[in-house]
Amino acid sequence: MNRYTTREEIDKAIGEIQSEIPNYLPPAALGIGVATKSKSGKILDVYYPSPIIGQSDYTVLMLANIVRWDGTTSTSELNRTQVDQALSARDMVLGVQGFDEPNLKAIEATAAISSLGDPPGGQRVVVVAFIRDLADPPVDAVDAYFRLHLLSARELTPHSADLTGVFTKLTNCVWTNLGPFEAEEFALRRLDLQMKGLTVQVHGVDKFPRMTDYVIPSGVRIADADRVRLGAHLAEGTTVMHEGFCNFNAGTLGTSMVEGRISAGVVIGDGSDLGGGASIMGTLSGGGTEVVSVGQGCLIGAEAGIGISLGNNCIIEAGLYVTAGTLVTTPDGSVVKALMLSGQNDLLFRRNSQTGKVEVIFRGENSSWQGLNEELHQN
Repeated sequence: MNRYTTREEIDKAIGEIQSEIPNYLPPAALGIGVATKSKSGKILDVYYPSPIIGQSDYTVLMLANIVRWDGTTSTSELNRTQVDQALSARDMVLGVQGFDEPNLKAIEATAAISSLGDPPGGQRVVVVAFIRDLADPPVDAVDAYFRLHLLSARELTPHSADLTGVFTKLTNCVWTNLGPFEAEEFALRRLDLQMKGLTVQVHGVDKFPRMTDYVIPSGVRIADADRVRLGAHLAEGTTVMHEGFCNFNAGTLGTSMVEGRISAGVVIGDGSDLGGGASIMGTLSGGGTEVVSVGQGCLIGAEAGIGISLGNNCIIEAGLYVTAGTLVTTPDGSVVKALMLSGQNDLLFRRNSQTGKVEVIFRGENSSWQGLNEELHQN
């Protein structure tokens, strides 16, 4: 095997490979990973060592050529021969100064992991996911897991890729210290393992695994890993306390203290805090499709909640839940539904302790509010 020695030789090879693929257009994203496949043929999970957007040409074209990619959003399982072909193509560029593509390392990692032997829950298979366009919906579990990895790795922000039908693509798994198992067959599998002297600890039964078993983003604190699903997007500086929760396709865009619930689809801006027991109504609640967001510098008090969006510099009083239909008295005495105030800046929602009415007042430079506690944001 003759290795490339210069970048010019690699570029020439890229051109030759590309000429063999009719009407080739680069995909929006490509990932190579290791899947756990149950005995019944269901994909239980997929681990992508290097989930990234913006691939370089060599890795993409090499894998596209190996699997005969048809240019659509699709996935493939690689057999042993194809894995060896990918490793050989990776070896061809080793030692070329200044040439480094993240998924070249991922090829080595997935090949090594797949050769370790099968896990108790099924078999290991190497998979490749091509996303032609981020607006395309996921086609299967391999694709869905890639998008969830991209979100948690901060390669995507919430709502920047289509996740339509993701629930139907994922398998309901029993998540254990020995890996995932198909829920329907777990009882017998656990008995077999116990007879072999193995201890099986069940972490949960769900379609989504814990984020930290697959991706650990830099600069975050997570007190209880069980409460953050894969597909959560946690910006650097975010702290998720013990009672905090973050769903998939949701999360933070900056420094935040999360002590409540960030539901699916919800996005929280930089410097905003979610108090203990607070909740934000997500796109999955009641079949809704409205995207609820929280701007910068906001505070949702303990045991409070919202079903509307907040602009910047807003406060929801502790214990107050403001939904779209909540009747709110404005400073001029008029009464409007809270939906009419959705997304506006500098608002304080509170319940009048004498009348019981929900009121909104405008916050400004003369407000007694002194801002969020900066010490809490020292991640």
